[in-house]
Amino acid sequence: MQQSIQSSLSHLLRRASQMADDLFSSEAENDEVTPRQFTVLSAISADEGLSQKGIVAVTGIDRSTIADIVRRLMDKGMISRRRAKQDARAYEVMLTAKGRLMLASAYRFAAAADARLAAKMTDRQRDDLLRLLEVIARPTTEVVDR
Repeated sequence: MQQSIQSSLSHLLRRASQMADDLFSSEAENDEVTPRQFTVLSAISADEGLSQKGIVAVTGIDRSTIADIVRRLMDKGMISRRRAKQDARAYEVMLTAKGRLMLASAYRFAAAADARLAAKMTDRQRDDLLRLLEVIARPTTEVVDR
């Protein structure tokens, strides 16, 4: 028996993610930051000096995409990098003043998008969904490389 796409967990998660990204973009006052760039800026803000490998571990975004996002954020002047003291092959990534300002704005976009998503659910449904998504998104290891 063939499963309907409308009952496919991976399909519905992808569609929900697309809707969340679209809502974030519609709330954004400009095109300065994308939802993924916001995720990366948030990760860096939470742990200044995180390496690109560490950003991959925290966000779950693949290495090649992180490298591209880091390059774009550097080009926009939102982040800077320096060689890591403990490993000269790695870079530590930090927010610039411009990055901190953009992140503050982006938190408002994200909160507004989340509110619009949550408006479709009861508080209990929202809490249940958050708990279930945390289970699905939980990394298999808790170790984060710096």
